Amino acid sequence: MTKETEGPQLPQRCSFCGKDFGQVKRLFAGHDAHICNECIGLCSDILHNAPEDESSEQLQDLPKPAEIKNFLDNYVIGQEQAKVTVSVAVYNHYKRINHQQDLRTRANIATGDEVELEKSNILLLGPTGTGKTLIARSLAKFLKVPFTIADATVLTEAGYVGEDVENILVRLFHASNFNAAKTERGIIYIDEVDKISRKDGNPSITRDVSGEGVQQGLLKILEGTVANIPPKGGRKHPEQAFVQIDTTNILFICGGAFDGLEKVIARRMGNKTVGFEADKKSISALSGDIFEHAVPADLIEFGLIPELVGRIPVSAALKPLDEEAMLSILTKPRNALTRQYARLMELEGVKLKFDPDSLQAAVEIATERKTGARALRSIFEKAMLQVMYDVPSHSEIAEVVITKETNTEGKMPKLITHAEKKKAG
Repeated sequence: MTKETEGPQLPQRCSFCGKDFGQVKRLFAGHDAHICNECIGLCSDILHNAPEDESSEQLQDLPKPAEIKNFLDNYVIGQEQAKVTVSVAVYNHYKRINHQQDLRTRANIATGDEVELEKSNILLLGPTGTGKTLIARSLAKFLKVPFTIADATVLTEAGYVGEDVENILVRLFHASNFNAAKTERGIIYIDEVDKISRKDGNPSITRDVSGEGVQQGLLKILEGTVANIPPKGGRKHPEQAFVQIDTTNILFICGGAFDGLEKVIARRMGNKTVGFEADKKSISALSGDIFEHAVPADLIEFGLIPELVGRIPVSAALKPLDEEAMLSILTKPRNALTRQYARLMELEGVKLKFDPDSLQAAVEIATERKTGARALRSIFEKAMLQVMYDVPSHSEIAEVVITKETNTEGKMPKLITHAEKKKAG
């Protein structure tokens, strides 16, 4: 029990602000500690002015699907249909969360006619370097929700060497600054989900600890369950403290290149009817939009188990990037490669320019490599390497020009000194 201290027992001081008894109006004593009236007033103000629910407050201003897509347009070039599909799915997901919060506020969850809204996770299909990860990361940035990327290839069935499936929740927990409430409304992007497919369309007779076993482990987490996770990650053990995370409102976006799925789709769409009058509708496996024709049966034949396919109802196909899209990627997005390198040089006090021919040459090389936008970065990293090595040590350099020969023949970029620039103009 606390009591007000008086006169001659002192000197005493506040355990929080350190002020002596004579510097404050009142000093209250507890067990081996004291607190003054000023600290009590400060704590009262903090509690009174604190938001009731920080996690729900950030979801009230939910952007419309068109606003989400407009933001994605600033970072992701092309892929219009995929961006529309993802924007609508994300909007519906967080609208569902807000609806649940409204029900709790009104305390009428038990009404018999209330419609139960279920979660719709998203599957992104498309070749490497087309923007799958970028879409997911840009979404999280725009919505200001915790986000993490998990690699499905390192996951194994519980008890085997590798990471447990629940470790992806640990990463989101860390991204949420160890806040369970924020974790439960975050976004998890599971990359390379196609690599955990089973080897054929039949159930495994033996243990498939990094394929079908991982898919089985993902089922409950994707649908919604209360998972016990070790706060610092690693393997579970009985003496460890756990944090409970409800995955019901966590949005899962799964992505993969699904190399070989195009053959499954083409085989299904090829006409198998015997006869001269048979309809000859078919599609080439090399078609850029073949993934748009994917159906759940194709994913199951590819190697995903039916239960997992059913828990990812929304799918969006991303097309291979053509030369026009790649050229736009170099100049238009906020994170365009040319802007990034120009900024790096600007920090050294040097201006960086790109000849139009150099950009076109880089696009042609990237198209030949068939690794999408990632090839562009590797091309310019190689072109800029010597420049980024030399510029910090040579203060006389004023301007750097990347030419076509820099990309095609490996020649040094054109360097212009302050004296040459002054002489020229």
